[in-house]
Amino acid sequence: MDKKLYFGTNLKMYKTIEETVSYLKKLVENTKDISRDEIELFVIPSYTSLSAAVTSVDRSFIKLGAQNMCWEDQGQFTGEISPLMLKELALDMVMIGHSERRHVFGEKDREENLKVKASLAHGFDTLLCIGETLEEKEYGISPEILRTQLKVGFHGVSREQADKIKVAYEPVWSIGVNGIPASAEYAEEMHKVIKNCLEELFGEKSAEIPVLYGGSVNPGNAEAMIVQPSIDGLFTGRAAWQADDFDKLIRQAMNAYEKR
Repeated sequence: MDKKLYFGTNLKMYKTIEETVSYLKKLVENTKDISRDEIELFVIPSYTSLSAAVTSVDRSFIKLGAQNMCWEDQGQFTGEISPLMLKELALDMVMIGHSERRHVFGEKDREENLKVKASLAHGFDTLLCIGETLEEKEYGISPEILRTQLKVGFHGVSREQADKIKVAYEPVWSIGVNGIPASAEYAEEMHKVIKNCLEELFGEKSAEIPVLYGGSVNPGNAEAMIVQPSIDGLFTGRAAWQADDFDKLIRQAMNAYEKR
């Protein structure tokens, strides 16, 4: 393979502790024959599952992350989780700015920026999620929205930190039960916008930043997505929540990429 492929999933508010551990163990068992020089695999479970998750799997096979994080180390932030708490668990990564955080919980680009900087300051791999709504797409301003989310989200982040960053492009209209999957052509067009913006921000170091497509990824579109030149991986939702299904999707995508 001429580039590493990235496969990840966010378990959202699904799976108990026991179900999460069982899922992770099965996913390692299913995929351990695949060289991690060829792929990186990550799973982002619920907060309550993290403590059990980190002790149940070999992290050379699966990286583990948190779904969100406060930008302050400590303080009067009832219900929040600090970077120090996540560090204590020895997590690999933190996801910032998932569309549900933005659109259900009202987080703004500036908040995502504070979280991104805090995550990087504490040495976590940092996955920034970006995406436009259907209304923004219909107005023809998707590129502007993505560039704004990137420029604000990564404001004040140095070029030296580029190797700790990942981006997930998830069109808001394509996520969830009623999501409409984007066409591979549209996804590639937006990934080019993202890659160009990252180059403006980080120069040649931007080549180290994987950009994953997420948004109703499934066995029917995984192959068409992974062969697009600007798509470095797949951030998969419900199609990944059974270990056997995720394993099949990963192999199918890898096979398509090899044959492209």
